[in-house]
This record gives sequence, structure tokens and C-alpha cells, in this order.
Amino acid sequence: MADVTIIENADTTRIADWLERRLAVALEQVGDRVAITIPGGSTPFPILADLVTRDLDFSRLEIWPNDDRIVPEDHEASNTGKMRTLLEPVGGHIVPLAEDAKPPHFALCWLGMGPDGHIASLFPNTQPSVDDPLAVRRLTPDPLPPHAPFDRITLTIPSLLDSDAILFSLGGAEDKRAVFETATRGEHDLPVARLLGAAQQKVTCFT
Repeated sequence: MADVTIIENADTTRIADWLERRLAVALEQVGDRVAITIPGGSTPFPILADLVTRDLDFSRLEIWPNDDRIVPEDHEASNTGKMRTLLEPVGGHIVPLAEDAKPPHFALCWLGMGPDGHIASLFPNTQPSVDDPLAVRRLTPDPLPPHAPFDRITLTIPSLLDSDAILFSLGGAEDKRAVFETATRGEHDLPVARLLGAAQQKVTCFT
């Protein structure tokens, strides 16, 4: 089971501070580009908007979405398109997901989580496996979320675990916190619990 630290009542600035410190260390330790994977949805973009104002060498960051909706990048539901708009102007390199992609080792895996315990687009109905032979999968959530009723492409659990550290940001939702905390105790088998049960690296969760 992962070594988990839960940080309560963290605002956007505090999470951006954490990210800035973590990424600065990674950039200092590696002479070349540093790969990270980040979530889509509504929660991360205010944090990213703060982060891009910080003194980081974004030109050395290779940024992979955890997942995306199968829509054109100029569609309002596209995580990749939003990431490009925010991060490319400061030099970040966005890598869109493809089924034949070969994700690198990530210095940081930043994840969100749904109230149903899904991570990336690994929803409960998809039965994600910690020994999935694929690095990237195309799949269909069931039920389809009404706010984003699209097929998905997603990193699998082994790809997400191939990282130095894992960060969760839950956006202040009490229902998400309850699901996350029970996952840390192994009290259910939702996707987040499967990932945490296999994680060997440090996990930080901002509630």
C-alpha cells in the first residue's frame, strides 16, 4: 500500500506552490526534459493558471494528459486543447494521447478522482488492471458522464504508476475525500484503490 499524506483545505495557491517546488527539484536533477502527466476536467486548470506564472523552465517540461475525450482539440471538452492553450505559450510541450503511444517514466503523476473512484478515464466499469499489458487504452465509460458523454483515451494503471511521485487534487469535495480515504485503507476495489494498492512511491493528496 502506498505511503499517503493527506493535506486538508488546500487552496489553488498552496497546490501550485507544491507543484512549483516539486518540478523545480525534478528539473534540477535532470539535464534534459522532464515528463509529467496531469489531469483534465475542471479542477486542475485554475491551479495550472497559477503555476504558469511561476519561475519554472516550462520549455523542459513534456506534459502528457492522463486521459482525454475523443473529440477534436478545438472542442470545449478536449483536455489536450485546453492544456495547449494554457501551457504552450510558456514553452510547455504537450503530448496528445494515442493508442500506440509509449509513455515515458514520469517525474510526477498528478491525478484527479471522481466520486465513483475513477482515475484518468479508468471508470469502475472498465475494470482497470494493475498489470494491464497496454500503456494506453481507448474505452467507453458506462454510464457516460452527462457533462462529457464521449468515448475516452487514457493512460492505464501501469503507465500512471511509472512515476516518481503521485499527486491527487480532490477540489474540496467531501464525497471524494471519503472515497479516497477508504481506498487508502483497502476497503473497496474501485480504480483509485487498485492504483493505491500497487503504488510504491510517495502519494500526496490535497483535499
